[in-house]
Amino acid sequence: MSDTRHFLTLLDFSSQELRQLLARAAEMKRAHCAGDDQRDFPGVTLGMIFAKSSTRTRVSFEAGMTQLGGHALFLSPDDTQLGRGEPVEDSARVISAMVDIVMIRTYGHDIVERFAAHSNVPVINGLTDDFHPCQLLADMQTWFEHRGDIAGRSVCWVGDGNNMCQSYINAARQFDFELRIACPPTFEPDKRLLDANSDRVHIEHDPTVAVRGADLVVTDVWASMGQENEQTRRAALFAPYQVNAELMSHAAGDALYMHCLPAHRGEEISAELMDAPDTVIWDEAENRLHAQKALMETLLLANRH
Repeated sequence: MSDTRHFLTLLDFSSQELRQLLARAAEMKRAHCAGDDQRDFPGVTLGMIFAKSSTRTRVSFEAGMTQLGGHALFLSPDDTQLGRGEPVEDSARVISAMVDIVMIRTYGHDIVERFAAHSNVPVINGLTDDFHPCQLLADMQTWFEHRGDIAGRSVCWVGDGNNMCQSYINAARQFDFELRIACPPTFEPDKRLLDANSDRVHIEHDPTVAVRGADLVVTDVWASMGQENEQTRRAALFAPYQVNAELMSHAAGDALYMHCLPAHRGEEISAELMDAPDTVIWDEAENRLHAQKALMETLLLANRH
């Protein structure tokens, strides 16, 4: 088990490996658009464990594994012993003995760590309360497609210091860019993560100041899954942090903006930006498919040796 490679955060791959992964994702995207047969993994099974619901994560992983020639199993707590108290460690031993790769979308980050520690096959973090590394692969692929390398650029995160924000901190380290985080006081990301990356990550509570000259502006919903009861309170606090045309006017002239979706139009992002003809948000969503195919291919090949 110790030799099995996993993808729980962006730090599980080196900077060079991440760039190679994005290059492979772009190559696989071109091949898919050209109608090439990519079924290089016949008979391979992906186990998809969903404690949190999803549209993009499920569709992208399931379609991706089908395009690779394999099969994906959807496993929810309602349908498995995981939801009836079976220890994560026991489920990991059993499931990893029957499938070739596992994707988990859950709450506590410790759950994917414990599962990976007892799994014989690669484990992918499809989202936890702390990190969402697969979305960062898609975001970085989208930037590379439209603007080239992101090294040396400035990125501004606007909104809650949530799992996406924390993955952007890891991305700043791995892809060598500056990150400014615009959030209301008390909504900052994990202090240990900030301290570990203080050379390139900065908090700026005023969104207009934070976004000034930024090459990329990124946001997400103000209340994540499990925080729905805080929605009203958060909406009032976060109102000045909407990404809209006025805020973008302070960013670099050719700045891109992204949102991992689903979006609450008129809250964290304006409908005007969502529907703009030059938005890259829909490319960003599609790239989940291609980035994750490249990721699954990389992990499956690594586990064969």
